[in-house]
Amino acid sequence: MKPIRVQRFIALLSVALFLAKILAWYLTHSVTVLTDALEGIVNMVAGFLGLYSIILAAVPRDTNHPYGHGKAEFLSAAVEGTLIIVAGAVTIYAAIRHLIRPHHIERLDIGLLIVATTGGINYLAGSYAAKQGKKNNSMILVSAGQHLKTDAYSTVAIIIGLLLLIVTHNKWFWMDSVVAMCFAVIIIITGYKVLRRSIAGIMDEMDIVLLKEVIALLQEKREPQWVDLHNLRVIQYGALMHVDAHMTLPWYYNVEDAAQQIHELENLIRAHFKNQVELFIHIDSCKPYQCKLCALENCPERQEAFQKQVKWEIGNLWEDKQHGK
Repeated sequence: MKPIRVQRFIALLSVALFLAKILAWYLTHSVTVLTDALEGIVNMVAGFLGLYSIILAAVPRDTNHPYGHGKAEFLSAAVEGTLIIVAGAVTIYAAIRHLIRPHHIERLDIGLLIVATTGGINYLAGSYAAKQGKKNNSMILVSAGQHLKTDAYSTVAIIIGLLLLIVTHNKWFWMDSVVAMCFAVIIIITGYKVLRRSIAGIMDEMDIVLLKEVIALLQEKREPQWVDLHNLRVIQYGALMHVDAHMTLPWYYNVEDAAQQIHELENLIRAHFKNQVELFIHIDSCKPYQCKLCALENCPERQEAFQKQVKWEIGNLWEDKQHGK
């Protein structure tokens, strides 16, 4: 499974980059480089926790977890977001302490080279992880990718700070702490975004972008016999998409006819999103007052001329009631 391979690579890479950052801090004694190393600890923990979560999320559903294990990704992302915020807070503490008790910074040239190299690697790895995460609907990979890219962006600020220290021959020693605190603010903001998104997933918060995409697909590909659709719910757990809805079909359709329409709907969604889809569709029979909304030609039971279909939108698909009254 590709998401597992990608996350395994990120986890192992985080160990190598952390060791490189620790070496840079040991050589320079820079608090800014130390903050970058602390971020490396978060990357390691998040990397291996994310790997465990992706493996767990891929486990098929069982009697104890009838909806699968996909929410493990949200829990992992929540832990990662919390760790990122903690790293930012520790960074601010270390920067303030350095302002109060400044110390000499050494071998900035070597430290600068190591930090720049790790930053470039982080950006490349983050871009790849985010791309694979979107492709495979993996929140863990998307979060990891954004985290690594943010780390790379922050490295630019660290490089600027170290360059200023080199140019001024350590006269602007306070710049080391200032850059570190700016870096910490970026870290905390990133952590908040990751935490907020994971909590939204745990609470089954509506994914507006996903829901709009599903509705647009259904609106574009709707069949005349799909008289109405309402009470629509869409939830994404890892690579598994759950779709719940009430579909109104002609009242004279038998069970086999209704099942065929559900299969067509399922195949439509699966073909578009390229992932596993689980549908729970409740079938309603059409009512006489809905004839004016039904575009089915040559309906043998039509009691009123067709006027206009209801355009499916978030506002009218969310409610639990048939349209046309």
